[in-house]
Amino acid sequence: MSLIVVEAGQGERGYWQDVWRFRELFFFLSWRDILVRYKQTVIGVLWAVIRPILTTIVFTFAFRRLANMPSDGLPYPLMVFAGTLPWTFFSASLTEASNSLITNANMLSKIYFPRLVLPASAVIVSFVDFAISLLILAALLGWYQAWPDWKLLTLPLFTLLALGASLGASFWLGALNVKYRDFRYVVPFIVQFGFYLTPVGYPSDTVRTKCGEWAFRLYALNPMVGVVDGFRWAIGGRAQVAIDWSGVGISAAVVLLLFVSGLRYFRATEETFADII
Repeated sequence: MSLIVVEAGQGERGYWQDVWRFRELFFFLSWRDILVRYKQTVIGVLWAVIRPILTTIVFTFAFRRLANMPSDGLPYPLMVFAGTLPWTFFSASLTEASNSLITNANMLSKIYFPRLVLPASAVIVSFVDFAISLLILAALLGWYQAWPDWKLLTLPLFTLLALGASLGASFWLGALNVKYRDFRYVVPFIVQFGFYLTPVGYPSDTVRTKCGEWAFRLYALNPMVGVVDGFRWAIGGRAQVAIDWSGVGISAAVVLLLFVSGLRYFRATEETFADII
């Protein structure tokens, strides 16, 4: 009988080889969390679309009917739903991934595997909800007869940008939550505060109009600003939805910085997780 020794890979190359070796664990954890989320629920996966639909209804009433916000050339409910989808994915990823290491403390203390698997699998679970909600977006496009054009082909690029922002922030918060348990209280605040700093219920150009160019540049440091703008532009079709590519560029640069720094911090601290947790 051969003996298999499992230990942490030496250096970056060895670590990523370990990540590949444990890919089945990644899929297992993702599938387990999906099953647990909808276990013994009455309507099952429809919960994935109820939240963005309710947000769209509330925003349509509050921002359109009461505040008379512009809709950037799209039907207002469609504009809100297109902004709600990436934001819901991002916020759900932060909430789930920040607790993923704490929730799986028994695994961390007993066996070795690349700890990166845990927050990454939590993000993928939220991505499944996001993919389901895309079907509702397609139905809304048909309802309002807002047929997309070639720009729809760029939607995967903005989805990838949202995925990068979610992973980067999740790496940071997941690692910090192990060392500083205060972050279990900080994360809901970040999600709530970020919601108001993201153009879900209004076009981002409203910030430039009301606050000026410099305020808009600072506003674009929120990585989800470029993502939301990109989503609306991609589905806009003949509506000719406006998009500020410099703002998208700023958001994309922040996403890259967030992802790289989050990955580096997670890698630098993951060897201590089992001792601290």
